[in-house]
Amino acid sequence: MSRDLPPLNALRAFEAVARLDSVSRAATELHVTHGAVSRQLRILEGALGMALFVRHGRGLSLTPAGRQLQEAAEAAFDPLRIRWAELRRRQNQAPLVLGCPGSVLARWMIPRLERLAQDRPGLKLHLSASESMPDLQLSGLDAALLIAEGPWPANWQVQELAPERIGPVISPRHPAFERLQSAVPEVLLSMPLLHTASRPQAWGEWAARAGVDPAGLQMGTGFDHLYYLLEAAVAGLGMAIAPEPLVADDIASGRLAAPWGFVETDARWVLCAPRGRENRNIAPLAEWLRKELSP
Repeated sequence: MSRDLPPLNALRAFEAVARLDSVSRAATELHVTHGAVSRQLRILEGALGMALFVRHGRGLSLTPAGRQLQEAAEAAFDPLRIRWAELRRRQNQAPLVLGCPGSVLARWMIPRLERLAQDRPGLKLHLSASESMPDLQLSGLDAALLIAEGPWPANWQVQELAPERIGPVISPRHPAFERLQSAVPEVLLSMPLLHTASRPQAWGEWAARAGVDPAGLQMGTGFDHLYYLLEAAVAGLGMAIAPEPLVADDIASGRLAAPWGFVETDARWVLCAPRGRENRNIAPLAEWLRKELSP
């Protein structure tokens, strides 16, 4: 049996005209001009070698051959429309896989998931934590929420959300809390500082912007991850350095204090997604994150 098919663009135009009983309405549905639809009808009739419509004035009606082709087109297109809609609905219902550092997940995203569900009820997330930068393909992820500094890979679509702001934080449980609250930043040159391997340059960046000599800083206990660093600070084990959004709730509750505030760095909060892999949830997620990160 021959596997030849009618010209598919022409068949699509024919099906729309036959269903809507109007070239103009078919052109509107297909987002093309009236003339483009008429040309497709002529192509189809030419390929078939017989008329599909009888034209009378501004109207037209199907010929017997046209009615047969309409029945076949409906039988083909209607199930295709139904299955296409099901597949798109299934895709839209699939959760967006969002990668982010574990500290961001634990200290910032999780406390805001209830608000996200209220603000964006149709947005479902699957959160994946990693302390390392994702690979160039963002393998296994639909998007990644990062605090980092460019330049960015060419195959990433990057939406900037907010500048990074960092500052020293300390717990009221620290023995020197009261003294440090009223001290000048240079006091840090005389005490060992909690730090993290995931952001070793953070103390130096803050010091340079705060007018403190970075070369005079003394590093004390180190931690592999920022999450553990901040837990140590909350426990009163020392002064830590942290991005403002990750400690804002602790400062508001009195678990931590930021004696000298926060300074902006060259890094940015960004939402990264692979170019060419469209996901309709990226834009609303970026908008929501931007709003949550705004001062």
